[in-house]
Amino acid sequence: MYEQLFYLEPKPGISLQAQIQEIMVSAILDGHFPPGSLLPSCRKLAKYLKVSRNTVVFAYEKLADEGYITTSERKGHYVSEDVKEKSAYVKCVDESTINKQVDWQSRFQFTFLNYQNIDKPEEWRHCQYPFICGQLDSSLFSINEWRECCRIASSRATVGRWLADQTGSDDSLLIDQLRTRVLPRRGIRCAQDEILVTLGTQHSLYMLARILMNSKTVVGIEDPGYVDARNIFCLAGATIQPLTVDLHGVEVNQQLARCDYVYVTPSHQSPTTVTMPMARRQELLAAAEKYNFILIEDDYESEFNFVTQPSPALKGIAKNDRVIYVGSLSKTLAPGVRLGYMVAAKPLIQQAIALRRLMLRHPPANNQHIIALFLSRGYHDSFIRRLAQAYRNRWLILQAALKQYLPKCRIFPSFGGSTLWVEMPTHVNTTNLQQLALKQGIFIEAGRMHFLGNDKPDNFMRLGFSFIQEELIEEGIRQLAELINGLA
Repeated sequence: MYEQLFYLEPKPGISLQAQIQEIMVSAILDGHFPPGSLLPSCRKLAKYLKVSRNTVVFAYEKLADEGYITTSERKGHYVSEDVKEKSAYVKCVDESTINKQVDWQSRFQFTFLNYQNIDKPEEWRHCQYPFICGQLDSSLFSINEWRECCRIASSRATVGRWLADQTGSDDSLLIDQLRTRVLPRRGIRCAQDEILVTLGTQHSLYMLARILMNSKTVVGIEDPGYVDARNIFCLAGATIQPLTVDLHGVEVNQQLARCDYVYVTPSHQSPTTVTMPMARRQELLAAAEKYNFILIEDDYESEFNFVTQPSPALKGIAKNDRVIYVGSLSKTLAPGVRLGYMVAAKPLIQQAIALRRLMLRHPPANNQHIIALFLSRGYHDSFIRRLAQAYRNRWLILQAALKQYLPKCRIFPSFGGSTLWVEMPTHVNTTNLQQLALKQGIFIEAGRMHFLGNDKPDNFMRLGFSFIQEELIEEGIRQLAELINGLA
């Protein structure tokens, strides 16, 4: 496969030997030939480049002199193990190309990198105490049941269901399972043409923003709220209206009157985890009628309620189609599966199908069918029960540890979920704390980015308990408390 890396073109004043050196060094330093890998023989490379064998031999000798390659008699030429320490590549660069590089910055229509995102550095994977949010403890996953569903989906009798390009349709078994098994638990009834499979909540939100929003649109967002939803709506050019959040979720007040759309997370408000009671839900639906706005309900983690029975979704109690419902299996199956669903009025779903086709045609049909089998055989239900029990134990241990070791912190009330929202004393900057804790093998998530406006508080943090082992929670909080006390 190395042939595609090598191409000689006429370069006045540069010998063939020098050109071969240049392309070899480029291939090595770009990682196409990692340290210790075998290079093509002089004979094969000469034949491919249509040059004399001696030209390649001399080029290899020069590369060996400069430390890029080593030669083993009767075995061949290998990339040097310490090649990254060499700097001779600079001599081989064709300086005439430096001023011919494309000015990509001037071509960008959007500067996505300027959007503030939740920072989860890869170092968290090496932490002994990872209080990270949105990750699944793989030891809890139903691996045997998942393998069974993969095997069935790959059988000759079943494979025909997902080999074809489905374009505007989704796996019929998956749609049936979502309609009859998943959504009824949230009090939602819908027709087959009122539901669409997506690649997760963010995909749903992106399509809604593309279809419904422009520079004249005003979108109400919880403050503090879900960062990626805010970024997606901003990308559509919408004006963001911050909405105050209290211990019952988003407040129903005059702020809503300006909005065309209101994005809410009533089951477990993101990030505070508070749950919206039924009375507030009814108030919000009434306000949607009064002020003529559409609700976008992100119903994540509704399955994990450890104290009371979950309240029905807004979509389930609404008397009309004024609620767009988005859900996913990221929290109840696995975040890496990337499968979600949108429930809305038929005209909106039809538009979403057309947009989805232009984006990715349809979510992978094999994954859809595997998940449909996982749901239909009851494996998802038993998996949720096991997760809920494990999360409840960790939820109790984490709260007890915080009260014992960090008595001055304020834990926001929650009925379940997989995270806690914690307010620290004002002198504790959790952004700085996150960096210090990371060095001690403790991962936490600072809360500042969840707030809107310029005057953002620095003393909030999210502690996830879906990934960390139960027996490590107390010790992790104890060590975090020692670190915080040392900052005082």
